[in-house]
Amino acid sequence: MGDTGPTGPVMDRDEVDRALARLGAEHEAIETSLFALQDHAGRRLLEGAELTGVTAERWAAAEASITLLWSYFDAYTGALRAAREIRTRRRWSSREDLVELTELLRGESVTVAGGADPAGGAGRLSERYSLAALVDRMNQLYATSLDMVVAADAVWSALPARIDLLAAELRRTRELAHSVGVRPGEHPAGDDLERITRTLTRLREQVVSDPLAFWRPAEGSSAPGGGRPDTTVYDREARALEDVRREIDAVLAVRQDAEQRIVRLRDVLSRADRTLAEARTARGEVLAKIAATEVPVVSGPPTVLQEQLSAAAEYRRHAQWHRLSPLLESLEEKAEDELLRARESLTAVTAPLAVRAELRGRLDAYKAKAARLGSAEDPELVEKYEKARRMLWSAPCDLRVAEQAVLRYQHAVAELLGSAPRVPGQGGPVDRSGLGPGT
Repeated sequence: MGDTGPTGPVMDRDEVDRALARLGAEHEAIETSLFALQDHAGRRLLEGAELTGVTAERWAAAEASITLLWSYFDAYTGALRAAREIRTRRRWSSREDLVELTELLRGESVTVAGGADPAGGAGRLSERYSLAALVDRMNQLYATSLDMVVAADAVWSALPARIDLLAAELRRTRELAHSVGVRPGEHPAGDDLERITRTLTRLREQVVSDPLAFWRPAEGSSAPGGGRPDTTVYDREARALEDVRREIDAVLAVRQDAEQRIVRLRDVLSRADRTLAEARTARGEVLAKIAATEVPVVSGPPTVLQEQLSAAAEYRRHAQWHRLSPLLESLEEKAEDELLRARESLTAVTAPLAVRAELRGRLDAYKAKAARLGSAEDPELVEKYEKARRMLWSAPCDLRVAEQAVLRYQHAVAELLGSAPRVPGQGGPVDRSGLGPGT
């Protein structure tokens, strides 16, 4: 066709048939999409929910968009039906039919009643669209409406069920906590359980009434429903509940082996007391047998540990496991420290006796060495030996003087061997092994 009109060149019959086929396919696709949106579970939930916040605002806009969609679709359907009726009047459409079809298919031939602007602006009484522009407009409204419905449905499908599962776990944990004495105001874990309970209750209410507040759109995505539910608050409370559960498990472990641990504590503290008593006895012996030496004072057992042990036993009798747990851990550490302190005190107190025993052993070792050399009866050696022996076996014993006597005897024996050992203060170590060269 060479003729032109307000909408451009007049379409021929083939062009009209192809346009009608294309518009018919678009009509069928749009109808299918609209019915799918109408039946979408998320849309039905949105219609029946008491919405708040951003979800309430966006759903009001989406409802207006869906209403406009059906209005536009009805107008589109009417225009397509009219075009088909004109095309089916005659097998070979006249020029007048083709002009009318061209105007209907290409021009702004569709008038729709104005409605509320989904964006919130002032609506118009009526609007005119071409069929192509009307399809674009419907696709735009459909995409924004579907995006809102899919996002809300995704949040509702993900979060409330997970919150309910966590709340069920929370109830079981609270019952277990109560059984072991972990209660609000008495134990930090009990306070944490109360806080988690309040947070989950509030979170579920917010998710149900305002799901879009918990939706994070995917960056750079234009597809409807592109994004994910925001589980930040849920994840934080799930971790907090897991921490509380571990704390309660620790308390349960205390309940199971509390008696054995208390028995072990009594044994450790008893050993510490006996060691301190031995140290006090040894100190008296040292003061009586060793002269001119400083012997450290031995303190008594700390009564606070016994008091705490008694408190632990009381906690166990009254099933106050949440109080017993930290007390036992502290006591176990302190009891081991006390036993170590007692052993160190005994070692420090008996050090002079150990020195005397070492000197006695060294003196006898060198006497045996002299005997092997056939010099045991040497008058000088006998004199030095007897002098050192009297000092070491008399009480009180002056260790410093006795050590010098032993060194003199050791030196005399070494001279018989032809290799005198170094004397203290002459630049070398003193041989305290009891054995010299040639042994």
